[in-house]
This record gives sequence, structure tokens and C-alpha cells, in this order.
Amino acid sequence: MQKRQDALNSLEMVCRWARHPRCVGLARVELRKALAAWGLAKIEDTALVVLSELVTNAVRHAHVSPGREIETRFLVVGDDLRIEVHDAADGWPHKHVATNSSECGRGLVLVSVLADQWGVSERGGVGKSVWALMAVPPQDGDS
Repeated sequence: MQKRQDALNSLEMVCRWARHPRCVGLARVELRKALAAWGLAKIEDTALVVLSELVTNAVRHAHVSPGREIETRFLVVGDDLRIEVHDAADGWPHKHVATNSSECGRGLVLVSVLADQWGVSERGGVGKSVWALMAVPPQDGDS
């Protein structure tokens, strides 16, 4: 894992991960630390579920050459927490219509319910960024 926190912008955290199932839990630990440091524990549970779904999709579906990593980026933009998961695969994710008996295919449906917005963007070079925005609740005492 490679981690960078920009000293000029303490509300951003970028980590890189090998494409392995254990990186989902490791990414959750880093997001939990960032949210605690930023005073955003109120949205921790929801943010962790959103992150888990996005990273799991990258691990399962981003079939790329060895050495390509998954990047997670957590940042506060205005009044929103932005969670990004970058991978080097060209295929873009899409929501599936899951039935009651489906064992998979509900991840992006869940993200669309929990996040205020989500989408997919091109990035410099190969691959894509899948992102979700979640409103940051006002701090106690804010009007």
C-alpha cells in the first residue's frame, strides 16, 4: 500500500492498492481514519458501505495487466465527501437489475441509494474513476 496525504490540503487522502480482495478491508480502515481526523464520523457507516462496494467492483471486474493498482481517493469538496476508486480497466460499470434470488449485482444499486450522486469519469491515461458524493452534515452548532 502506498499512502499520501497532502500537507496543503488535509482533507484529501490517496492510497494505492494491489488488486486483491483484502484491499477492501484495508481501504475501509484508511477511510475510517480520514473521517475521524476530519470530524466526519456521522457519515462513517454509510461512507464505508459505499467505499466497500466501489472497491469490490474494482477488485472483481478490473481485469488488467499485473502491476496495475487500484487507487482510492477521499476528499472533502465544498459540503460533500467525495469517494473515488480508480482502476486501469476500460470497461465502465453499470447497475444491474437484481432479482430476489440474485447473489450479486446489487452493489451499484446500493451506492445509488446511499450516495447523493455517483458516476464514472475518464481519467488521465488508461482506465476510469468511479466516484460517489455524500453530503457532509453540518457540525453541531453550525447554522
